[in-house]
Amino acid sequence: MTSHTDSTDSTRIAFVCVQNAGRSQMAYAFAQQELETRELAAEIDLITGGTRPADHVHDEVVNAMADTGIDIADRTPREVTFEDLQASDYVITMGCSAADVCPANWAGENRDWDLEDPDGKSPAAVATIRDEIEHRVGSLFDELETTR
Repeated sequence: MTSHTDSTDSTRIAFVCVQNAGRSQMAYAFAQQELETRELAAEIDLITGGTRPADHVHDEVVNAMADTGIDIADRTPREVTFEDLQASDYVITMGCSAADVCPANWAGENRDWDLEDPDGKSPAAVATIRDEIEHRVGSLFDELETTR
């Protein structure tokens, strides 16, 4: 697949939610791990952002990710821009309205994972959401590897 950003063969994936403080941060962290494990860093670019970013990543999300050995305590939510999305081959939303995120006349693919927001949830509920995100990220990378 050719990226919308340049003429190389890299694929860009954007993980997007409203606050960029929970689900999209977990997906981004698991995707970074997949890039390293599968040695795909030269082939896939990742971005994450939110339409209305929070001030910090939710504490319960930081703790849930720490339980898997991934430290995201230093991450800062960021705003996703029109240009970020226009340059992406895949925009993965976490249960937010994709219509509010994806640009008109955009040539990429949107997938909404329809995940519950972990903000304010119990550690067990956040772990369930985290595990679902990890599974979906792994499946996405399995799919991308078979289409390359």
